[in-house]
Amino acid sequence: MKIRLSVQDSKILKKNETYTLIDNTKLKNLVVSKTILHPGQETNGHKHPGQEEVYMFTSGHGRMEVNPDYIQGGAFFVNPGDVVLIPDGYFHKVWNESETEDLTFVCVFDGKRSH
Repeated sequence: MKIRLSVQDSKILKKNETYTLIDNTKLKNLVVSKTILHPGQETNGHKHPGQEEVYMFTSGHGRMEVNPDYIQGGAFFVNPGDVVLIPDGYFHKVWNESETEDLTFVCVFDGKRSH
Protein backbone atom coordinates (compact mmCIF):
# COMPACT_ATOMS: atom_id res chain seq x y z
CA MET A 1 0.00 0.00 0.00
CA LYS A 2 1.48 3.34 -1.02
CA ILE A 3 0.65 6.34 1.16
CA ARG A 4 1.43 10.03 1.19
CA LEU A 5 1.95 11.86 4.45
CA SER A 6 0.22 14.93 3.13
CA VAL A 7 -2.51 17.07 4.58
CA GLN A 8 -4.97 15.58 2.08
CA ASP A 9 -4.27 11.90 2.87
CA SER A 10 -3.65 11.84 6.61
CA LYS A 11 -4.75 13.32 9.93
CA ILE A 12 -3.26 16.58 11.24
CA LEU A 13 -2.72 16.11 14.97
CA LYS A 14 -1.14 19.48 15.71
CA LYS A 15 -0.49 22.63 13.75
CA ASN A 16 1.04 25.65 15.44
CA GLU A 17 3.99 28.06 15.26
CA THR A 18 6.39 25.28 16.32
CA TYR A 19 5.43 22.46 13.97
CA THR A 20 2.85 20.59 11.95
CA LEU A 21 2.36 16.96 12.98
CA ILE A 22 0.66 14.61 10.50
CA ASP A 23 -0.17 10.94 11.21
CA ASN A 24 -1.25 8.26 8.79
CA THR A 25 -3.66 5.83 10.42
CA LYS A 26 -3.80 3.01 7.84
CA LEU A 27 -1.78 0.48 9.88
CA LYS A 28 -2.86 -1.31 13.07
CA ASN A 29 0.49 -1.83 14.82
CA LEU A 30 2.72 0.99 13.53
CA VAL A 31 2.33 4.76 13.47
CA VAL A 32 3.86 6.60 10.50
CA SER A 33 4.12 10.30 11.28
CA LYS A 34 5.52 13.37 9.53
CA THR A 35 6.78 16.38 11.46
CA ILE A 36 7.42 19.74 9.80
CA LEU A 37 9.51 21.64 12.35
CA HIS A 38 9.48 25.34 11.55
CA PRO A 39 12.59 27.59 11.44
CA GLY A 40 14.18 28.32 14.81
CA GLN A 41 11.92 25.84 16.65
CA GLU A 42 12.53 22.66 18.63
CA THR A 43 10.53 19.64 19.71
CA ASN A 44 9.81 18.94 23.36
CA GLY A 45 12.43 16.52 24.60
CA HIS A 46 10.78 13.30 25.69
CA LYS A 47 11.11 9.53 25.95
CA HIS A 48 8.81 6.53 25.55
CA PRO A 49 9.46 3.58 27.87
CA GLY A 50 8.57 0.40 26.00
CA GLN A 51 8.72 2.00 22.56
CA GLU A 52 11.41 2.22 19.89
CA GLU A 53 11.33 4.81 17.10
CA VAL A 54 12.97 5.51 13.76
CA TYR A 55 13.37 9.09 12.47
CA MET A 56 14.07 9.66 8.76
CA PHE A 57 15.04 13.21 7.82
CA THR A 58 13.74 14.29 4.41
CA SER A 59 14.48 18.02 4.12
CA GLY A 60 16.20 20.84 5.98
CA HIS A 61 19.08 20.71 8.43
CA GLY A 62 19.24 20.67 12.23
CA ARG A 63 20.41 18.85 15.32
CA MET A 64 19.11 15.90 17.27
CA GLU A 65 19.91 14.39 20.64
CA VAL A 66 19.33 10.73 21.51
CA ASN A 67 20.51 10.02 25.02
CA PRO A 68 19.64 7.52 27.76
CA ASP A 69 20.73 9.89 30.54
CA TYR A 70 19.10 13.26 29.64
CA ILE A 71 22.52 14.92 29.46
CA GLN A 72 22.15 17.79 27.03
CA GLY A 73 25.13 18.38 24.83
CA GLY A 74 25.17 15.03 23.06
CA ALA A 75 23.41 16.46 20.02
CA PHE A 76 24.54 15.71 16.46
CA PHE A 77 23.75 17.28 13.11
CA VAL A 78 20.98 15.82 10.93
CA ASN A 79 20.49 16.28 7.19
CA PRO A 80 18.22 14.92 4.45
CA GLY A 81 18.73 11.19 4.08
CA ASP A 82 19.80 10.63 7.68
CA VAL A 83 18.05 7.83 9.59
CA VAL A 84 18.22 7.87 13.39
CA LEU A 85 17.35 4.86 15.53
CA ILE A 86 15.92 5.65 18.97
CA PRO A 87 16.19 2.75 21.43
CA ASP A 88 13.46 1.90 23.92
CA GLY A 89 13.12 4.62 26.55
CA TYR A 90 15.86 6.94 25.25
CA PHE A 91 15.36 10.69 25.58
CA HIS A 92 15.23 12.45 22.19
CA LYS A 93 14.84 16.00 20.91
CA VAL A 94 15.18 17.79 17.56
CA TRP A 95 16.20 21.41 16.85
CA ASN A 96 15.71 23.30 13.59
CA GLU A 97 18.48 25.88 13.66
CA SER A 98 17.64 27.38 10.27
CA GLU A 99 16.12 30.84 10.16
CA THR A 100 14.46 30.27 6.79
CA GLU A 101 13.60 26.62 6.06
CA ASP A 102 11.54 23.88 7.67
CA LEU A 103 13.15 20.69 8.97
CA THR A 104 11.02 17.71 7.93
CA PHE A 105 11.26 14.16 9.22
CA VAL A 106 9.18 10.99 9.16
CA CYS A 107 8.89 8.97 12.35
CA VAL A 108 7.83 5.32 12.58
CA PHE A 109 7.00 3.66 15.89
CA ASP A 110 5.08 0.68 17.17
CA GLY A 111 1.88 0.76 19.14
CA LYS A 112 -0.10 3.88 19.89
CA ARG A 113 0.96 7.51 20.11
CA SER A 114 1.83 8.51 23.66
CA HIS A 115 3.03 12.05 22.87
